[in-house]
Parts: sequence; structure tokens; C-alpha cells
Amino acid sequence: MDSGHYTHLLLAVDFDPSGAPVIARAGQLRTLFGARLTLLHVLEHVSAAQEYLPLGFGGDLPVPDDLGLEQELLDIAQHQLDVVGDALGVAAGDRLVRVGPPGHTIDAVAAEVGADLVIVGSHGQHGFLGLFGSTAKAVLRSLKCDVLCVKLAEASDV
Repeated sequence: MDSGHYTHLLLAVDFDPSGAPVIARAGQLRTLFGARLTLLHVLEHVSAAQEYLPLGFGGDLPVPDDLGLEQELLDIAQHQLDVVGDALGVAAGDRLVRVGPPGHTIDAVAAEVGADLVIVGSHGQHGFLGLFGSTAKAVLRSLKCDVLCVKLAEASDV
């Protein structure tokens, strides 16, 4: 960041409708700095047991290795990310969907793409210790670049 402005922004997108201000802020910053924008959606791993077992079952059943739910979720997420990417004019190669724990995955992708600013939304509340939501807190712990946490309105604020 020797030039005093950001050159590569990473926007973590979760597709929650309340996240629209985060997407808008990322678009504004990209325009302001003339920066590259990469979009990232992180899908938490869906185990075969979660796909296969009915809720509330506690017994042992053989579980197939792959029922395809995770791939279906990845396909849906990519489609949703493409909608956001098209609206922002983000190149197809800068629209990433990954599987893993959100905080760690955002950190890893930020390093991988060389982002100098990560933009996330936060539902956090309840004083300073609760200022950031769980994903924002996880990102802040180990990220090597700047982070912008955009405070999201609560349902009661709207």
C-alpha cells in the first residue's frame, strides 16, 4: 500500500438481503480507488451425514460418501455470485466460491489473490466486545491486510 490507496479489494458476500449496503460500499470503493474487486462466497462444508440423516436421528446408519448436496449448494452459490458480479461488472475470474470455515477461508483467499482490503458485513452488537459478528471477528484475528466491517442494520432498525 505504498501508493496510499487500495488496489485489490476482496468482498465477502453472504447473499443475505441485509448485505446490500456492503456490496454497494465495495462498488463505491472500487470506483474511488480504481481497484480490482474480487467477490468471495464461503460455503461451510456439508458432511454426508448432514445430507443423509433425517433431523433428530441419533442411531448409526451407513452413510453414502456423496449425495450431491454440497455440489448443488456450490452451483447455487456460483449462480448467485454471478448475479452480484454482473451487477458490479466484476470479471468472471474474480468471482470465487470456496468451501470451508468462513473466517479462515476469507483469510486464505485474501492472501491468495493479494487483496489489500477485505470488506465484510457485520451484524455484531452489544458493546465493544460484540462490535463484530463471528465471521468478522474470525477474519480480524489473522488477516495481514486492512479490513472494512460495514455495520448492517438489524431488523428492528429498518
